[in-house]
Amino acid sequence: MTDVLRRGRASLAFGFFAQGAVFALLVTRIPAVQDRYGVSDAVLPVFLAAVPILAGVGSVTTEQLVRRIRPSRVLRWSQPVAMVALVGVGAGDRIAELAAALAVFGLAVGALDASMNMLGVSLQHAYGRSIMLGFHAAYSLGGIVGASLAWAGAHWHLALWVSYLPAVAVLLPATLVGSRWYVDGPAGSTVGTISAEAGGVSAAGGAVAAEGGQAARGVAFRLLLPLCLVMTFAYIGDSTVSNWSAKYLQDTLGSSEQLATVPYNVYMITTLLGRSLGDLGVRRFGAVAVVRLGALVAALGFAVVAGAPGPWVGMLGFTLLGLGLCVLVPQTFAAAGRRALDAHGPGASDAAIARLNVFNYVGFLVGSPLVGALGDAWSYRGAMLVPMALVLVTLVYARSFAASPDRYGGGHERPRTADVGRGSNGV
Repeated sequence: MTDVLRRGRASLAFGFFAQGAVFALLVTRIPAVQDRYGVSDAVLPVFLAAVPILAGVGSVTTEQLVRRIRPSRVLRWSQPVAMVALVGVGAGDRIAELAAALAVFGLAVGALDASMNMLGVSLQHAYGRSIMLGFHAAYSLGGIVGASLAWAGAHWHLALWVSYLPAVAVLLPATLVGSRWYVDGPAGSTVGTISAEAGGVSAAGGAVAAEGGQAARGVAFRLLLPLCLVMTFAYIGDSTVSNWSAKYLQDTLGSSEQLATVPYNVYMITTLLGRSLGDLGVRRFGAVAVVRLGALVAALGFAVVAGAPGPWVGMLGFTLLGLGLCVLVPQTFAAAGRRALDAHGPGASDAAIARLNVFNYVGFLVGSPLVGALGDAWSYRGAMLVPMALVLVTLVYARSFAASPDRYGGGHERPRTADVGRGSNGV
């Protein structure tokens, strides 16, 4: 049993890592994609907005798919599709080809984001303690690696497909092999069955999927509303850093062009650090305390950025933002799965996560235009106070992250026991 869970945890962590690398390879080379296809500045926002919109469609579709098939199957095949689409983005030469590749990429990303977090939450329930932040730490590490590879490609003036193909050639077969050890089942399956997926669905898979479909239909939106707001506000903060940190440091705080590239890298590194240590904090102090501290640190980061007299103080603010925001999204997914399980039983967790995942893309879509519009109409210093206020709203909903007394967190972790079903590999 322990070996099954450990292999499942390691293989899923690699899946998170691979997705972080692939996504970073795309978003950090947007200027090169624009140059390759001759996309105008007026048209580029349309392409950039289409990806998260289609990702939301992919997430909603995944909610329907997992009523019939296991999330591991969705992840197993959506992740390679996203990687192939990435190569397609770099290999085409016509606008129509770019549009098609980005459409496939967006749909696949929505499906794999939802299914990855479904598997992460179900594994966390099986472990009986917080491990979700560790998966997102792997994603952050992948993002750092992907951004570094993208930098190397730009530095050596490599064609996009030459930059993308070696990474995909390594990651795609590795994720397919790793998918043999994915462990999935309805969240809370410590009182039911977790099956080790290894090339096929267990004999009980159909019955579990049917039960999950019935439970999923009972998940009320009002149950998830506080967490949906937290997810949206967290991604508004994240997209503010991603899209405006370099411009803010250079244009508002007067840094050099080279120094302006540093804040996002610092943000990614502190995100990795915070997530690597975050699970320990949840086990020791509980999810509510960690979420509250994260929101306060993130708000302090925005305040420091808004009031910074110069670039070095501004970078301190972006450092605080990485340490604060990094815990919110993983804990929001974990809380959604837990609340759905408590309210509706096994099977409801997957539906809750798929629905919550849509607000990831809502925040990403809203954040950058919101800050840009406020910066142009008012000031960019003032614009930084808006995501600060939004992230503070998390404090109002912090109790939504509380664990039940018989579950992990808050000093009430349950024993690490799970009834692990026999997969097709004979485990």
